[in-house]
Amino acid sequence: MTISRHYVLAAGGTGGHLIPAFALGQELLNRGHHVALITDARGAKIPGCPEQIATHILPAGRLTKSPRSWLPGIRAIAEGRTMARRLYASFEPTAVVGFGGYPAFPALLGAFAEKIPTIIHEQNAVLGRVNRFTARQVNAIATAYPDVLRLSPRYASKVHLVGNPVREEVLALRDEPYPPLLADGIFRVLVTGGSQGATILSDIVPDGLARLPLNLRRRLQVTQQCREEDIETVRQAYAAHDIPAELATYLPDLPERLGWAHMVIGRAGASTVSELTCAGRPAILVPLPSATDNHQSYNVKEMVAAGGARAIAQPAFTAVELAKQIQKIALEPGALENAAKAAKSCGRPNAVSDLADLVESFGRAPIMHGLTTKPETSASFGAAPALARKSIS
Repeated sequence: MTISRHYVLAAGGTGGHLIPAFALGQELLNRGHHVALITDARGAKIPGCPEQIATHILPAGRLTKSPRSWLPGIRAIAEGRTMARRLYASFEPTAVVGFGGYPAFPALLGAFAEKIPTIIHEQNAVLGRVNRFTARQVNAIATAYPDVLRLSPRYASKVHLVGNPVREEVLALRDEPYPPLLADGIFRVLVTGGSQGATILSDIVPDGLARLPLNLRRRLQVTQQCREEDIETVRQAYAAHDIPAELATYLPDLPERLGWAHMVIGRAGASTVSELTCAGRPAILVPLPSATDNHQSYNVKEMVAAGGARAIAQPAFTAVELAKQIQKIALEPGALENAAKAAKSCGRPNAVSDLADLVESFGRAPIMHGLTTKPETSASFGAAPALARKSIS
């Protein structure tokens, strides 16, 4: 018999934090549990959250190097902690799972105060700031990579390598064969830069692809995600080079496009790397240099070492260098297929189930009843029904 429990997931307002939270949330729902999500206003707008999960918005104070941020940041964190404790009083969570990002911080502080078991998940190869702040007090630390920088050895006993949960549609690609690339067949390239730093890809990729040998360039079919302000310039560039290209600011069917892509060009965010390795797609990756603690450069190391990707530092990312790297992997017989196998060897397809197993292993006594509800007032933060999405600011 499935015993229903209540879990709270807390994540920052970016896709990198929320995609694995959504995946875990769906897995816990599938196992018969109730799930609530804590995030910020940005996170509440990111698509993909399962409908059965109630979403709560907390103030997320940021403490920067500027002393001017300290007082308002501390006040916001304290307010968020209080609001989280109100939610816990009505929702009675078995455990709270943090996925990093500033909104997770007050949620975890509230759990510490209520003595609720806590787990944090680190998507990147460098432990993020909020996870560093809370690592000492949490019950378990789940990681996506075997080696994580800034993770103290003294926490080794509670570290669990699970991988980075990905969407079910991407996970399904693992059972599909790598699309065959015939000598005269179409060479499909997917270019995706995420929400940050995609302009460099818009500036370089069209010219880089135009520098490929004629017999390869004529076979190209490109799909590229661009910033809205860049898309018309990119369209004109591809037209000038006579390269067929489909451009969009958002690709809702990204998993399907990943499935037929022979190669991906993109950033090295945690979600991107995890999806590439689960699906088994070779890639040329350009780590975002402004990423906190340069974590994208470390995210790609395992995949590069296995032979599934080539990394180009942004200062060296030129049209000439891009064309050279594509030729090395696309023109040598069998190289793309071998790179796809190498990429897949780095994947951890059981990440979401392993993380759910870990989460279920911690907690209070199983909850057998439904959600506790309390009358809401404008000053309260509680009692969000599990089957109705609700945002309370």
